[in-house]
Amino acid sequence: MKYKSQKVAYWFFALSMLLLVLQLTYGFIMGFARIGMDGLHEFIPFNTARAVHTNLLVVWLLSGFMGAAYYIIPEESQNELVSVKLAYTQLITLAIVGVAAIVGYHLNYWEGRKFLEIPRPLDFLVVVNVLTFLGLILLTLFKGKRKTTTALVLSMGLLFAALLYLPGMITFDSQVYDSFFRWWVVHLWVEGVWELIMGGILSFLLIKLTGVDREVIEKWLYVIVGLTFLSGILGTGHHYYYIGVNKIWLIVGGIFSSLEPLAFLGMALFAVNMYRKGEKKHPNTLALYWTLGSAIMSFVGAGLLGFAHTIPQTNIYTHGTLVTAMHGHLAFWGAYAMIVLAIISYSLPNLTGRKLFNSTSGRLAFWLSNIGILGMTVAFGVAGVVQVYLERKMKMDFMEVQNEIQIHFVVLIICATLFTIGILYYVADFIKHGTPTDEALETRNN
Repeated sequence: MKYKSQKVAYWFFALSMLLLVLQLTYGFIMGFARIGMDGLHEFIPFNTARAVHTNLLVVWLLSGFMGAAYYIIPEESQNELVSVKLAYTQLITLAIVGVAAIVGYHLNYWEGRKFLEIPRPLDFLVVVNVLTFLGLILLTLFKGKRKTTTALVLSMGLLFAALLYLPGMITFDSQVYDSFFRWWVVHLWVEGVWELIMGGILSFLLIKLTGVDREVIEKWLYVIVGLTFLSGILGTGHHYYYIGVNKIWLIVGGIFSSLEPLAFLGMALFAVNMYRKGEKKHPNTLALYWTLGSAIMSFVGAGLLGFAHTIPQTNIYTHGTLVTAMHGHLAFWGAYAMIVLAIISYSLPNLTGRKLFNSTSGRLAFWLSNIGILGMTVAFGVAGVVQVYLERKMKMDFMEVQNEIQIHFVVLIICATLFTIGILYYVADFIKHGTPTDEALETRNN
């Protein structure tokens, strides 16, 4: 049984696609600036482009997560959304907040806190928006005919993400206190509760795509949740090495950072194992590609590359360098971007009735984007290692080092172009599907 209120998800996905393309545009502005082609500096200086680039990433992923919840929760709870009109209102306000933040960055109206640059008045609008979203999701789940582990884990991840936004709204005169609590948002989102969201979406997709019994898949989900909480919470310590806190964080951060890859390894093994156990061959092979790809790439990017530079003996050199960008780009792509693209790939044919999941453009989107992001990761990695050696071992001036590593950003731009072509293929397929229709859902109901 499918539900007409699931159509709301499409428009959240559409907003995600728009913001993703915009994010890539600002990425290119920064990339060309790094090789000396900075013609837009008077209008979009590097620091503005960086703030827009990173914050657009957060907003388009949140829009994707919200769309996923609006698609998954009705189906899992076997209940229509309690208010479709309120869901559309929440979408509009989310878009308004995103646009207002971007305008604010360009007018130099922003908080001077890395990754939390959104102007303070908009913070309160974000809180209202997210509370509205959570109210709709939790009330729909509460009124539903069933409450599955998949829906509960997804909802728990979304609820904790909202709660952990609040510490980022507190400011301190002390830089140490400010940095300490700022990481409660930045780290515990991306290396904590967002993993629960990913796990919930991954579980839903594997149930639908593999045909493996729900009980088997959801038992794996419990393991992933346990590993996430075990490693993610105290793993926050790997951000506390150099901000003036007690040295105990060197030990705590080092130990639990080394355990963080286990959660992503669990997800990768979980996805591959369920695929191998699956008895049915779902026709939507592209959704399966994105689902398995997300689990595997998240282990490499978030797990292995994260571990490679967050243990204290390494992090003392790599902290704040392009090595972080290497890890960050592949981690966000594998763990969160790909799972959003996976749920979009699965849901679009169901919402629109157009089964375009075996198209050549769809396969090109998958392979070009993944090859491109891997090339970008290598370029960032090589540039980062060179930066660490020249700047922190050879004691060269920061700007001199930037000139020395420019060639690596040429390679980066080439790979980013390949990646962007893949994304544009994906967006083109999204547009080809058209908008959702009641007829498509009714056909599925029959």
